Amino acid sequence: MSRKLRWGILGCAAIAKRAVIPGLRLSELNEPAAIASRDADKAKQTAEAFGIPVAYGSYEALLADESIDVVYIPLPNHLHREWTLRAAEAGKHILCEKPLALTAAEAAEMVEAAERAGVRLAEAFMYRHHPRYDTIKELIASGAIGKVRGVRSVFTFNNAGDKGNVRFRKAWGGGSIYDVGCYPISVARLLLEQEPEAATVQAFFSPEHDGVDMMASGLLEFPDSVALTFDCGMWAAPRNTLEVLGTDGLIEVPSAFLTPQPGSGNFYLTAGGERREIAVPDVNAYAAQADHLARSILDGTPLRFEPADAVRNMKAIDACLLSARERRRVELES
Repeated sequence: MSRKLRWGILGCAAIAKRAVIPGLRLSELNEPAAIASRDADKAKQTAEAFGIPVAYGSYEALLADESIDVVYIPLPNHLHREWTLRAAEAGKHILCEKPLALTAAEAAEMVEAAERAGVRLAEAFMYRHHPRYDTIKELIASGAIGKVRGVRSVFTFNNAGDKGNVRFRKAWGGGSIYDVGCYPISVARLLLEQEPEAATVQAFFSPEHDGVDMMASGLLEFPDSVALTFDCGMWAAPRNTLEVLGTDGLIEVPSAFLTPQPGSGNFYLTAGGERREIAVPDVNAYAAQADHLARSILDGTPLRFEPADAVRNMKAIDACLLSARERRRVELES
C-alpha cells in the first residue's frame, strides 16, 4: 500500500462536498484527484474550494482520465445505473451513493457489469463502517439482550420547503423511502443477518412534491417472527435512532446513522436491570468506508459488504414502495 488511490467525483452534490471529500482527505489510502460537472465553471469552483487538482466539464472526460482509480457517484438516483455501467466499462472501481439503483433489477445489472469489468462496486452506506456496529453485533451474538424480539429504527428530516430539491422529483427516484428509509431497512438486515419475508408500508405522497412519499411508516417481517418497525420522512422533525429489543435487554442508538460530533457514536445497553453507556471511538465513517474499499482494491480481498447485498436491500425497498403505492402487504420472493 505504497500509494494512495486517486478518486474522481462525478458531480458536485452536497453529500460529496459536505462529507465524502472531507472523508477522503482524512482517510489513509485515498485522495480526491478530480471532479466533474456538466457545468465546467461549477466543477472548477468546487475544485478550487476543496483543493482538488483537476476539474472536468463532463463526466465522460473524467472517466477517460487514466490516472483515476476510483469513481464516486453522488448523482441523483435515476443516474446511478447509467454512470455505474459507464464507469465499469472505463475500468474504474466505483463507490455509488445509496440506494444503488431504482430497482433490484437495475442493481443486479450494475453488479453484473462490475463483475464483468473486474472492478469493485460498493454501495455508500457509510454507517456500516463505524466500529460500533461490530460491537452491537457482538453484544447481540453474545446473548447480552437475550433473544431478539424486534428492531425499531427511524430516519427523518425536514427540507420540504426546498421545492427544487432532486429528492422531490418522482422520475429521478425521489422520496423518503429511497432517501432515508433505505437506512433502517439496511440496518435491520445487517443486525438480524436475515432477509425480510414481507413488507407493509403506509405513506404520505405529497402533491406539492411531485407525488413522492414525504413520510412513510412500515413493518418488515423477518424469519422467526421478528419484525422491523420503521418510519422515514423528509417533512418531519429530525431523528435517526435505532432500538434492538431482546427478551432480556435493550440496545439504544440515539444517533444511528450520523455521528457528527465527538461522542455521538456512543450507544446504550440495558441488561440485568442496569442501563449503561457504551463508549466507542470517534471514527469518521466516510473515511473508514473509503479505506475499506481501497484495501479491497489494493489487496484483492473481498469487500465486507458485497455488491449483491445492495441487490437484496433493493428487493426490500421495491417491496416497501409497492406496498405503499398499493396499500397492501407484499411478500418478498425468497
